[in-house]
Amino acid sequence: MIAETVCSAVSAAGLGIAVVTAYRKRYLAAVRIAAYSLVPIGLVMTGVVEWLADTAFSPTAWAGFGVLGLSWVLFMTTRTVERRRGGTRKERRAAAREAGRPDAVAPTASAPSLGQGTRPATRPAPASRGDDDFSDIEAILKKHGI
Repeated sequence: MIAETVCSAVSAAGLGIAVVTAYRKRYLAAVRIAAYSLVPIGLVMTGVVEWLADTAFSPTAWAGFGVLGLSWVLFMTTRTVERRRGGTRKERRAAAREAGRPDAVAPTASAPSLGQGTRPATRPAPASRGDDDFSDIEAILKKHGI
């Protein structure tokens, strides 16, 4: 009841301002103000204001909004976890089956390469305690020829 009274008062005030604006020969602005001032009374007449007032003061409605929020959070959490794992359950099972086959070879490969490469693997000499921080950096620089 109070909300309807407030909306009616706002509409009446807006129409009064529109009349004063029209008196000052600013008709376009007056029509725009009248249009805005008719919105609250239109909402009262359609019942939207009563529905909003009933919803705002209803614990059941707020519990419903809480349940909707919880379901949204759960949905987004499962989507995030699914993306981090790498797809759906079907995709993970197919990948596990493919990885489990010992004779898996690339389709364009002529024969699997089981031997060691042509370059012998060399390990860097152990560095002293003080050079530990810079050994990784030196290895990267040497790799790039710097």
